[in-house]
Amino acid sequence: MLLYPEGRSSMFTAAYNPQKGKQGTKGQKQILDENIATLNFYRNMVFIANGIYLIVMCVISDSFSWQTIVSNQVMGLFSAAAYISSYQFMAYMAKPTYNDSGQILDSGVDLNMEGGIAEHVKDLIILTTGCQLLSLFSNYFWFLWLLAPIRGFWLLWSNILGPWFFQKQQAQPEVDEKKQRKMERRMKRH
Repeated sequence: MLLYPEGRSSMFTAAYNPQKGKQGTKGQKQILDENIATLNFYRNMVFIANGIYLIVMCVISDSFSWQTIVSNQVMGLFSAAAYISSYQFMAYMAKPTYNDSGQILDSGVDLNMEGGIAEHVKDLIILTTGCQLLSLFSNYFWFLWLLAPIRGFWLLWSNILGPWFFQKQQAQPEVDEKKQRKMERRMKRH
């Protein structure tokens, strides 16, 4: 087994040796630091993707028809709206609150929590980045954006609608024959 200078073993040993016991909780400061790093990562991803897209579109814009240029500008505006709204939503969720002395009261929502809404927002940023960069090769790659509402519908169906439509009815409690006859006589009287 390889040992690294810090005394850690390779990253593969963690996958083969699952941690036993209770998973440790994160402190407010750690969540705050990870949220800042996550926001910086996705901000840089957006800036790099937009930079590449704009540079390439400026260089090759003369070689296409005006319809292609207009469609690329419209889709570029849609992607900018998706980037801005997604990033601002994540920044709002991760906004910490401090008390008067400057101590952290609440670090905001953990953006790296599995299964949270931030995971879906990060997926939307990644999907938009992929669509935008791949659209430099063909405008048909913008159709990949349709994966977002398809996934949204799938999550809605599998988590809310499907279980609601196909839930099993509550089993009627078993009533013995004597009680059943007694109830029927009462119903006949009234």
